[in-house]
Amino acid sequence: MQRVIFDEERCKGCGLCQEACPKGLISMASRINTKGFHPATVQDASQCTGCALCARMCPDVAIEVYR
Repeated sequence: MQRVIFDEERCKGCGLCQEACPKGLISMASRINTKGFHPATVQDASQCTGCALCARMCPDVAIEVYR
């Protein structure tokens, strides 16, 4: 099973990963990280295919995808 891990403290909430996700599984969390941003999160990890497009788009290298 694929697993996506977001480093919420590195995420600045730019939304590039959200736009890159072909299944639309990524959204911005309601909580705020220590830098004052809403970090990205996966809504339904069971639907993730592990394509890693989100990780490739992240300018802060805050996403890891394990297949």
